[in-house]
Amino acid sequence: MSQQQFNQGDLIINGVSTAGGGEYGRVKIDGVGTVEGDIVCIDFDCDGMTKIRGALAAKTMDADGMFRVEGDLSAERSVIDGYMKVKGSLKGDSFSINGQLRVGGNCEIESFRAEGAFEVSGLLNVGTMDVLLHGRGKAGEIGGETIRVKRKSSGPLNKLLSWIMPRFATELHVESIEGDEIDLEYTHAEVVRGNRVRIGRGCSIGLVEYRTELQAHLGAKIGKEAKIGG
Repeated sequence: MSQQQFNQGDLIINGVSTAGGGEYGRVKIDGVGTVEGDIVCIDFDCDGMTKIRGALAAKTMDADGMFRVEGDLSAERSVIDGYMKVKGSLKGDSFSINGQLRVGGNCEIESFRAEGAFEVSGLLNVGTMDVLLHGRGKAGEIGGETIRVKRKSSGPLNKLLSWIMPRFATELHVESIEGDEIDLEYTHAEVVRGNRVRIGRGCSIGLVEYRTELQAHLGAKIGKEAKIGG
């Protein structure tokens, strides 16, 4: 059973239904909802399985469950709990996710907080980034002011899976990381460049360039390190 309402510029879907894109004040989807086309709204809230066959632009976004956007996504503030896939680019001021994120294009966010796993095919450009990995992280390049990557303590089963199938290893793989304050654990990168840099346990870095300070864990692997600037 499905119910679809358009009240005072709002789009509300309860149950299983499909609606058209457009401009709305509020979009609320509970259940299994598909939107055919682009959406522009003030508040976007979905719970269940949601697919947007187009782009989404919102002031605030709250998504629980499985959420897919086939175009670009932009929102000033986003809170995600579950699985989110964006085929295009992702932009926002504040973005927080507990679960898994996949972005097909670039990602540009002022405050990026993630607990779980993520994959950004292009550039991940942030002001501040605070990540607690529960699974694999991947990005082409990461640039920002403050970048912090830690790993959640894994149990015996997760350790066994990581050893048998490395693709499930709880670690970040990235070509390069550049920022001001950088604090990394379980990160594999070709180049890390920053002002104050900490290379923690589980890291494997080809080249580290730092301006002010470098701290390295005894077990970290660094191919070459160089102090740059005056």
